[in-house]
Amino acid sequence: MGFLNIVKAAGLVACMALPNAALAEWQPSGPVTLQVGFGSGGSTDTLGRAIAAAMEEQTGWDVIVENKPGGGGVAMFSSLVRAKPDGQKMGMGVTIPTLMNLAERGDTLPFKADSFDYLATVVMAPLALVAPKDAPYDTFAEFVEHSKANGGSLIGFDAGPQRMMMLAVNNDTDAGFELVSNKSGAEIVKGLLGSQLDAGFGAGAHIQYLESGDLKMLAVATQTRQGYSPDTESFIEQGYPYSVEPYFYIAAPKGLDPEAKKALAEALDAAINSPALEELIGNIMQTTPINLGPDETEGKLVNGLNDVTTLIEAAQQ
Repeated sequence: MGFLNIVKAAGLVACMALPNAALAEWQPSGPVTLQVGFGSGGSTDTLGRAIAAAMEEQTGWDVIVENKPGGGGVAMFSSLVRAKPDGQKMGMGVTIPTLMNLAERGDTLPFKADSFDYLATVVMAPLALVAPKDAPYDTFAEFVEHSKANGGSLIGFDAGPQRMMMLAVNNDTDAGFELVSNKSGAEIVKGLLGSQLDAGFGAGAHIQYLESGDLKMLAVATQTRQGYSPDTESFIEQGYPYSVEPYFYIAAPKGLDPEAKKALAEALDAAINSPALEELIGNIMQTTPINLGPDETEGKLVNGLNDVTTLIEAAQQ
């Protein structure tokens, strides 16, 4: 099913699943705009449009999606931070690009990690390092030793934080990794299946190949293990103190009325946990929705900045 059809189905299923969804006491005085910090057609845009459709069906509000791409979400959040905190404008981004920008050039940006009222997370990309099924190593720790003993290894990545994790490990171990830039997780999988790469990062595209037995997991890049491979240890568990947790999240201008914040958070939670979004996220990312709620979402941004700063410093040593 194509992304557009999936999004249309999201609204329909949400309506069928919650036909009598109660309206919160607070109501917006006009349309609610959900700005997406990335271009149309990508996973962030697709998720945002599905959430907007589900919110409309469940609340009766008019929810408009507006794409505002640029700088990994920087353009959108730079605009959002200046908007009125009236509950009628929200923004959707991804934690890691936001945190990377704040860590590397925060003094030039018009916002900080604590400049917003955080409302929800949608899903965490199941980032992991995988290898061909017949590779002579089964864990990341074994892969490091194999690389050191064989003059290096090729690792595919498609995002800056993945590259920084491996640079940090190189600095710690002299593993001899050679990092190969790819356009997407699908391209990395192709390189692994074709034996052009010794290992590579996946953020969902890899899961079907684990199930088919064509790839195997070496480590999860998040701080905790992942449900589809519960026996695979994290980098941290294997002795390498690095992690990346790319959460899709939603924020609003700081200073929301408490009732408006409560109503928006509840409406988002209902949309994110609807059967429609569960199906969509399963199709796009091979995982399930995760809404941490306002407080824990804020913690991921505010506390996560320290983790990303530490990772950058470790990669540059």
